[in-house]
Amino acid sequence: MRFESPWVFLLLAAVPLVFYLRRRLSGRGSGLRFSSTTHARSAGRSMRQRFAWLPDLLRVLALAGLIAAMARPQEGKEKVRDVGKGIAIEMVVDRSGSMGAQMEFGGERLTRLDVVKRVFEEFVTGKGGALKGRPNDLIGMVTFARYADTTCPLTLAHGAVSEFLKNVSLVKQRNEDGTAIGDAMALAAARLKTAEETLARQTEQTGKEFEIKSKVIILLTDGQNNAGRRAPREAAELAKQWGIKVYAIGVGGDEGLVRQQGIFGEFLMRMGEGVDKEMLGAVAKATGGKFFMAEDGDSLRSIYQEIDQMERSEIESVRYLDYRELFLPLACLVMGLLFLETVLSCMLFRKAP
Repeated sequence: MRFESPWVFLLLAAVPLVFYLRRRLSGRGSGLRFSSTTHARSAGRSMRQRFAWLPDLLRVLALAGLIAAMARPQEGKEKVRDVGKGIAIEMVVDRSGSMGAQMEFGGERLTRLDVVKRVFEEFVTGKGGALKGRPNDLIGMVTFARYADTTCPLTLAHGAVSEFLKNVSLVKQRNEDGTAIGDAMALAAARLKTAEETLARQTEQTGKEFEIKSKVIILLTDGQNNAGRRAPREAAELAKQWGIKVYAIGVGGDEGLVRQQGIFGEFLMRMGEGVDKEMLGAVAKATGGKFFMAEDGDSLRSIYQEIDQMERSEIESVRYLDYRELFLPLACLVMGLLFLETVLSCMLFRKAP
């Protein structure tokens, strides 16, 4: 609580002076003379005499309350409103058989898919030191082999993203293996096209509290498009039309050659047809994005760090105070005290002239 005009409290200094003068002036009135007051004093004091000071106290409180009301007491409540400009990100992850090839990550050898999953989780949650996380962004995931599927819908609840990641695995059926890059990109672009509607459902608001600053697809694959209905360049044109930027990341070594451990030591083995750098570069360029190559886990993390710096969300906290005037309740209290003082002075504590 605060007072808009605190200087008014200076009038409190005048209250004792007013009552002092009132008593001095009232003591000059007429009275009756008695030869002795000994017997009157021995008779004791009645309840009326004991509480004769009560009307004066009520008047003092009323004056003090009136001065406090004149100082305009206000009750303020600080409110914080976060105005966000976030980014909607769809992660498009290849889970075809070739993603089972091994690559270096943190001193151990994991499958390409496992490395992609780990670095993606660091990117979202901020567990990777240099990666600060994306707490203000809508995150979704599409996985693909021969067919594209929405693995995780766009969400602000990033704890759910980690749970969905656990269920992402390499394709098991041979007839489902393949690399439908175009279909996966088109599906991700369609999800991003309706991102505002998704956000409105999750935040239960239709205002401008949160604004999607940009829409991004991060595509990770180690192969070439060889399945699906849509060509990657066709899907890129669709993304461009909807204002979606594509960052394409090729995973694995050149020409699909990877090191494998055998009984006679390490040897190079061709896994798939290798990354189609020309196609991925064209897709990224057409949408205003960028193409990267990641040969191991450390380079993949570095790529995510670069994307993290290029695509940053903004949160602006607006603080304001909402004040409510307390003058009226205090004024009503003062009126009640004056009414009670008047009633007591005219009835219970009435003085004969």
